[in-house]
Amino acid sequence: MWNMLIVAMCLALLGCLQAQELQGHVSIILLGATGDLAKKYLWQGLFQLYLDEAGRGHSFSFHGAALTAPKQGQELMAKALESLSCPKDMAPSHCAEHKDQFLQLSQYRQLKTAEDYQALNKDIKAQLQHAGLREAGRIFYFSVPPFAYEDIARNINSSCRPGPGAWLRVVLEKPFGHDHFSAQQLATELGTFFQEEEMYRVDHYLGKQAVAQILPFRDQNRKALDGLWNRHHVERVEIIMKETVDAEGRTSFYEEYGVIRDVLQNHLTEVLTLVAMELPHNVSSAEAVLRHKLQVFQVLRGLQRGSAIVGQYQSYSEQVRRELQKPDSFHSLTPTFAAVLVHIDNLRWEGVPFILMSGKALDERVGYARILFKNQACCVQSEKHWAAAQSQCLPRQLVFHIGHGDLGSPAVLVSRNLFRPSLPSSWKEMEGPPGLRLFGSPLSDYYAYSPVQERDAHSVLLSHIFHGRKDFFITTENLLASWDFWTPLLESLAHKAPRLYPGGAENGRLLDFEFSSGRLFFSQQQPEQLVPGPGPAPMPSDFQVLRAKYRESPLVSAWSEELISKLANDIEATAVRAVRRFGQFHLALSGGSSPVALFQQLATAHYGFPWAHTHLWLVDERCVPLSDPESNFQGLQAHLLQHVRIPYYNIHPMPVHLQQRLCAEEDQGAQIYAREISALVANSSFDLVLLGMGADGHTASLFPQSPTGLDGEQLVVLTTSPSQPHRRMSLSLPLINRAKKVAVLVMGRMKREITTLVSRVGHEPKKWPISGVLPHSGQLVWYMDYDAFLG
Repeated sequence: MWNMLIVAMCLALLGCLQAQELQGHVSIILLGATGDLAKKYLWQGLFQLYLDEAGRGHSFSFHGAALTAPKQGQELMAKALESLSCPKDMAPSHCAEHKDQFLQLSQYRQLKTAEDYQALNKDIKAQLQHAGLREAGRIFYFSVPPFAYEDIARNINSSCRPGPGAWLRVVLEKPFGHDHFSAQQLATELGTFFQEEEMYRVDHYLGKQAVAQILPFRDQNRKALDGLWNRHHVERVEIIMKETVDAEGRTSFYEEYGVIRDVLQNHLTEVLTLVAMELPHNVSSAEAVLRHKLQVFQVLRGLQRGSAIVGQYQSYSEQVRRELQKPDSFHSLTPTFAAVLVHIDNLRWEGVPFILMSGKALDERVGYARILFKNQACCVQSEKHWAAAQSQCLPRQLVFHIGHGDLGSPAVLVSRNLFRPSLPSSWKEMEGPPGLRLFGSPLSDYYAYSPVQERDAHSVLLSHIFHGRKDFFITTENLLASWDFWTPLLESLAHKAPRLYPGGAENGRLLDFEFSSGRLFFSQQQPEQLVPGPGPAPMPSDFQVLRAKYRESPLVSAWSEELISKLANDIEATAVRAVRRFGQFHLALSGGSSPVALFQQLATAHYGFPWAHTHLWLVDERCVPLSDPESNFQGLQAHLLQHVRIPYYNIHPMPVHLQQRLCAEEDQGAQIYAREISALVANSSFDLVLLGMGADGHTASLFPQSPTGLDGEQLVVLTTSPSQPHRRMSLSLPLINRAKKVAVLVMGRMKREITTLVSRVGHEPKKWPISGVLPHSGQLVWYMDYDAFLG
């Protein structure tokens, strides 16, 4: 019996050893092994990974790589490895033993040419064969500038992939592009060498312990949060990262990127998606988490120039002049401070402001995501009789404290009058210094928790890379969605002068801001000019709206924001007059990008608009389903209709999709729309028609040399566009010219050339359809911003 027991134990032990062996060998190649990021974080993170995983069945080798020659590179790498440290609870003798093992497994090699990569591959295979190891996979960590990615990726793909059955993981550090176009370009380049599942784009904020706790916290406290996590109970969400340091020594990077690209577009946006996303049934499913994060981008309201304020610390331009050898006259417009107001247009978050803010040279270093709940209680007793920390009249908030600040560590804070939270065993209740106040309340007013063991973000992420947890990284789809959201704002701010601030505690209230009607603005007027000069600094109100004539019709011209505000006011005034006289207002709207800001202005700043008596019509439509992103109706729905209370029977989309076909002549969609107009609009005369003007002189979907729609009896016609989607439906010129008022909105520098050209031509609608717009008995008014009118 004893013999049988011994045999069974031996077989079990052998099975365990074989299972460990089967997990195989992992080669980790750190490119840029002698750089700052590697020295500060990555080598320590790799050492921690080794400590965590070495005894669990994997064997490792670590290859530090750079362009530096072997001897010098080995010396630099050895110096970086001197600072490795062990967890506080590890005995010194064990620490020394593990460090020695790690150093023996780490070697430097120069990776410069294709032959170098071939030699690396050959050496890894030889090592595996010599030790009789099975290869589990390879990790290539790109701690190098993005311009080097393509060559490295090509070499890895051509000669350094692991063998069959082994995985490849390629780790990429930001920046991932400068705007949507460059990010798309970089993604396309990388996509030619690697599969999506092989790429791990690092945002180190996702490795911060408080950030990584957002989804697990929401999941563990579903019961308490389900009724609170919505627009009915949340007053606002603040996502903040403040720094005391400035950009000295990094101005070459900062001049190219600035604070929005450096922090808001990535770190703070990632936190926003974790707070705002619908919680998957299983938060452990990487696929579900990534899918729900991506859905947040689909409901973000587009940003406009008024959504943001920007600042710059006063010594920044001087630092740029010194470090980049710029002339004394150079003044940078790069923001070092920014706050942005974001709205999410879905049922959960509609109307809740999300404030993202970051800056350098501020008064403290701190990061947090703060969810402030509405206080709907009314306490009859005076404050001295309130129950300590429990009164419903005290502030109610939930804070994911990312780090630094007065607390000095990651933490989760929940107001005691909200609920008692549940957290995993890796978090413990904490006590701060006596008298500490956070977010307007003493620390004792919170249930406060901190990690049992603090871990560096890169160590956390390296562990997730090793285990293939993709939900802690940025997918290509997520990246492009983020840039798609931020790029229009960045373009609109490119020439905006930032507010100057002295830095640190001297900032006082200079950067304080307020928000209202979808816009952010500084609380105090700017006391200084960007470029000193005689006289007081000009204020926006000093620039008046210009009134003139264009093609013998009234012209209104201003900067884009003032122009949109003026046009929105004029439309509302026209609507009020029409409703007062006739009981209803018929408004026909064009699609495209120019009216988006107008729609948003009407939706957020015109509460007196008579929407209940307004009929909305489309000037033109692309022949796509109404739910298609290319559809003009979809743009109207996203930016206007879902934000105003207009009876659904007063909304009249063009019937481009009938009998499961798009704009088929035999379905007579154009005739159906014409009959609907004739039936509901007196004399088929709209109260106001909003048009645009294309760079080729087209308006609505009436294009040069169009065979229909420029004359004749038809009210609605099918046309062909030179750009996709080609088929369109459009109001005809004769119908447009029956309107009581026609407003033509022209914006952007790209329209300067056609604006000049059309100002000189006569009535030539076949050549320039816009020239045929002239209401028979109504009024034509041109609205042009200064970029389009003056260039």
